Amino acid sequence: MRLSSLADYAVLMMRTAATHCGGARANAASLGMEAGIPVPTAQKLASMLGRAGLIKATRGTGGGIKLARPAAAITLADIIEAVDGPIALTGCLDAEGADCCALERPCAIRPHWVGVNGLVRGALAQVTLAHMIAAPDRIPVAAYAPAPRPLAMEALS
Repeated sequence: MRLSSLADYAVLMMRTAATHCGGARANAASLGMEAGIPVPTAQKLASMLGRAGLIKATRGTGGGIKLARPAAAITLADIIEAVDGPIALTGCLDAEGADCCALERPCAIRPHWVGVNGLVRGALAQVTLAHMIAAPDRIPVAAYAPAPRPLAMEALS
């Protein structure tokens, strides 16, 4: 699984916006330049993140972009879904792709993908923008805890 470039840029732009909280507001172009994101992409992201309710933009003097919620209340899942849509590891898990697979009815693996997808989304929902701002050595270990080991086949019988 790999994040889209747009989702990666969105996390970077949100992190950059969060570092401005309480200080001078920045516009999409200046956030993009500071984060190393092309300005047109930063402007597109600002629009998408605004529609998702993650940032607020104010026009005019003293205007700019600010987080709509505290950094601790914005998760990686929120940001990724704002630009890429629902997190779905396979096409049959995407709401738009519900009928995409000819094997959907007899498929024995789909119920398992639902659970795995939930775990991946849950992991992304545990890491907040505040974690992404903190120095890596100050991030709670639980945020990056390794997944539990798979059950042995004997445990399933």
